[in-house]
Amino acid sequence: MVVGLSATTATAADNVLRSDQDVARSCFEKLLPGGTRGTDRREVTATVTGLVQARLAPRGNGVGDWDVAVFDKATGAVVAASAALRSVELAESFVTKDQQLVVQACRYAGSSRSVQLGVDFLAISSAGTPTGAQRAEIVRVETPTRQHKDRLFALGLDVTEKADATGVEVVLADDADRKVLADSGMKSTVVQADLSARSIANAKADREYAANRQGSVLPSGRTAYRHLYDYDFELKELARRNPSLVKAFTLPNPTWEGRDVVGAEIATNVDNAADGKAVNFTMGVHHAREWPAGEHAMEWAHELVKGYQAGGEVRALVGKTRNLVVPIVNPDGFSISREAEPKGDFTRFDYEMKRKNCNPSDSPEQFRTGVCKANPAGRLRGTDPNRNYAGFWGGAGASPTWSSDTFRGSGPFSEPETRNIRSIVSTRQVTNLITLHTYSNLVLRVPGVADVRPPLDEPAYKALGDKLASRNGYLSQPSWQLYDTTGSTEDWSYFATGGYGFTFEVGPNEFHPPFADGVVAEYAGLAPAAGAGKGGNREAFLDMLRNAADPAAHSTLIGAAPKGYQLQLRKAFQTPTSPVLRPDGSVGDPIYVADVLTSDLTTTGGRFSWAVNPSTRPYVAGRYGRDPQGPPQAAIALANPAGIPAENTNFPADSTGEVIPFRVDGLPAADNGKMTVTVDWGTDATDWDLYIFDAAGNLVSSSASGGTRTEKAVLFDPPAGDYTAVMVNYEQADPATPDDWSNLKVEFASPLPTTYGPKEPYTLTCKDKRGRLVGLADVYVDRGQTVDVGDVCTRSARATKERAPADR
Repeated sequence: MVVGLSATTATAADNVLRSDQDVARSCFEKLLPGGTRGTDRREVTATVTGLVQARLAPRGNGVGDWDVAVFDKATGAVVAASAALRSVELAESFVTKDQQLVVQACRYAGSSRSVQLGVDFLAISSAGTPTGAQRAEIVRVETPTRQHKDRLFALGLDVTEKADATGVEVVLADDADRKVLADSGMKSTVVQADLSARSIANAKADREYAANRQGSVLPSGRTAYRHLYDYDFELKELARRNPSLVKAFTLPNPTWEGRDVVGAEIATNVDNAADGKAVNFTMGVHHAREWPAGEHAMEWAHELVKGYQAGGEVRALVGKTRNLVVPIVNPDGFSISREAEPKGDFTRFDYEMKRKNCNPSDSPEQFRTGVCKANPAGRLRGTDPNRNYAGFWGGAGASPTWSSDTFRGSGPFSEPETRNIRSIVSTRQVTNLITLHTYSNLVLRVPGVADVRPPLDEPAYKALGDKLASRNGYLSQPSWQLYDTTGSTEDWSYFATGGYGFTFEVGPNEFHPPFADGVVAEYAGLAPAAGAGKGGNREAFLDMLRNAADPAAHSTLIGAAPKGYQLQLRKAFQTPTSPVLRPDGSVGDPIYVADVLTSDLTTTGGRFSWAVNPSTRPYVAGRYGRDPQGPPQAAIALANPAGIPAENTNFPADSTGEVIPFRVDGLPAADNGKMTVTVDWGTDATDWDLYIFDAAGNLVSSSASGGTRTEKAVLFDPPAGDYTAVMVNYEQADPATPDDWSNLKVEFASPLPTTYGPKEPYTLTCKDKRGRLVGLADVYVDRGQTVDVGDVCTRSARATKERAPADR
């Protein structure tokens, strides 16, 4: 990775760019002739081989939107560009020494007639850069037990979301990663032997696909992956061309590198955000290298606009809802990954595989130098945004170590990217949320941690996830069934607000596969996608929108208020994180995170209807379960067969072990909510592993801790039938006098019934046109319930409270 960097600043007689006219056009589409209205330009020569950075900053008090693009003067090819909604722009890419460049600034909109330009060149020293021997690959690591998964996460490797009961796919970026895995003793098989070569082949396929087509079946007709500037420009063009339907917006927190994060709202009468409609939120690219995530979100925005214009069901659904789309949550990381360009240069490929954002502050001082695209830590600089939310933050499935690709950050919501999403979810009554990722063909729901029981909404939540998965052909399951994950988006958003949230892991096996496969086929439901013939992600997104438009899927407040009065719902609370795992392996106390939820409704006079989430947040509402229909089965003691099998460190590839059958009863004889299989032996230095298989040979539970004298395998709601316990002799302290196991037993417990927690209210206030408080009440509302709050604006500030519903 890069080990040295120096900077020079281009000088010009005048670094203030001016235009008396604004013209809505693309600044990066082509290099325009000097003097073209709405533009100004400067010519510069690259002083180094390395990076060029062209920044715009606003001047004076004018409000404006200026964009910037850097072109190669000789060819007219765009080198870098930036097209966000204000005049805060950063265009950055690679250049060579003495390359002649033209920096073109374009006044897109607004009253500001001038903008400040800064151009820097940063030399990159390649001394010590890894050679071609530093091959990146994807391997599947065998993790037949949860303990194996915990061991894998503790290694600090780049773990993907492709996982199942017996294995997890991992990116090995270089020889150092390969050594870490080899030294761990964990077994693996190669899935993709050379990621860089694969990336080069994919880029070639993308060029051929785009060259041979005038368009695609996507709503936008797109045929190639977008750059960050494409996303930002398309969002503001959608808004400019559809002013009553689309509003582009800038989220409140700039990134670590100073970029704006841009989104769009799509709704009828779009400027009246406080109209009480259900809010459907779709976002992409928390993880920089997951390019299809942004593409699907952007195509969904085009889908809503085109569908509304065409009439029919989509028009009706858009009319009933408000739709928020943020295609690129992590623009710093995405820009770095997207602009790295697959050219076989490992330095660039390392950045193409970047997952995290660009926060330098948590790394050691020697790794904080340089810009994110060229820094001593390479892709490892930064925090994983999807481990930084407050939901169960600090626990398993996220790393406390800065150099891990799953580094959780210094604290919950330490990153501007997650604070941006928090700002939307906390203020907009988001009833439905999809966060897009790659890869593994999954529709994931809460909880992300196995020990957190399902929420009360589990039956309806699962049914919705299953419906979405029926469209894209993915597997619908709770996130913990992959592996424990803490700090993820929906584990915060759902448990704090009650709005349904899902993660889509788009595509089967690559972070950014060929565009035709990862975007066109997956979105439209075409071969080779799993959703071929089923509607694909387009139809899954529509199902989510249908759910948002259904009052039975959320809650509704109705009442009456004078025209122009302002209603607000508010609640404030604290929620603990997980016990916080420290870098040394010790565990500290949970952190209590304060949240404030507020949402507004501007009344139009007379009756109103307001789509909201339930007033009691799922974290305290209770947990889903079932009542026992009979007693649990009596415990079973399993006999130890004669002899001790040979040591086996490669199970299940090597099946050597002792096989002990047993049977699990079902109704009416027994109702088993939990099955626990335990075993013990004499010394810590000996290690036996325990695996449980069903009659079909499926591994259904296991325990392989190491360093203990016992193992415990657990299975919830075990189906009746025949099972097999397999005892594997992993290691003996003294093979000459082996330590055999004993006390192998199967115990059963009744299912846990549904539990209910305390009810929580919203505080509902009403302010008149002068901002005076004229009404106040506590309001309780459950999912699917409509509550009439009456004329809350006629109540005094000491109004009586609405009575909480009786406990169930």
